[in-house]
Amino acid sequence: MKLSIIIVSWNVCEKLKENLKAIFDSDFDFTELEIFVVDNNSQDGTLAMLKDEFPSVTVIANQDNLGFAAANNQAIGRAHGEYILLLNPDMRVRPDTLRKMTDWMDDNQQASVAGCRLVKEDGELIRHVRRFPGVWDQAAIILKLPHLFPHILNKYIPDDFDYGKAGQVDSIRGGFFMVRAKRNIPFWLDERYFLWFEEVDFCRQVKKSGEQVWFTPVAECIDHVGQSFKQVGTVKKQKYFRDSMLKYFKKWHPVWQYYLLKIAWIFGLLISYLNNIIKIKSQSRT
Repeated sequence: MKLSIIIVSWNVCEKLKENLKAIFDSDFDFTELEIFVVDNNSQDGTLAMLKDEFPSVTVIANQDNLGFAAANNQAIGRAHGEYILLLNPDMRVRPDTLRKMTDWMDDNQQASVAGCRLVKEDGELIRHVRRFPGVWDQAAIILKLPHLFPHILNKYIPDDFDYGKAGQVDSIRGGFFMVRAKRNIPFWLDERYFLWFEEVDFCRQVKKSGEQVWFTPVAECIDHVGQSFKQVGTVKKQKYFRDSMLKYFKKWHPVWQYYLLKIAWIFGLLISYLNNIIKIKSQSRT
């Protein structure tokens, strides 16, 4: 088996349908492909749609929302592919995306993890390469400083990275995350993360083991960016983000950085709460 695709879904039935149609329209050898959809208790008809329209897809139906890491691990444990692709349900591959990415992985044995070029529906490039999080750039994000000083994150989101060339990187977006399954490091996501930071954590483990993470522009995928997240309120999303960030820093960084960010989040959540209230009041006047 060449490729195992794993999609974790939560109440994005239509986007998931578009995603799967695009996969089945690919010029890939389907005898070398298996697809898993792990559904986190969707209430929008996702399971019925999968049964009626995509009977060849292996469905794992959870009774609760287990989060991103735990749901992916359910399918990772059953995957047989030489490569495993974690693919968000709101992504749409091009006809040649899967073939070009697996061919590139075949030709670049140094890469244990790889991501491709991601674009929005209108073709705008998504700058998704990241350096590993540092305490000061994450503190800036918590306090919403990039809204006032956009260049403050130029090191964390490297503004000098050339998306026209393949290159070794710290981490890539988890929405299109291809992993060479048989390598020195076992492929499991840390289930302490419910949402966010799980792919960064895995990239860090890869680097620690002496393996490499790469970006390549050889293939392209459309990213509709966070369709599931749109169903979650701003403050709740911030709490998910906060919990994962703190777990990441507790695991990988000095303890003082963990506590500094924990204090910063007191103000960050207050800013999010006030911003949410202002938006509600603004909407109520219209």
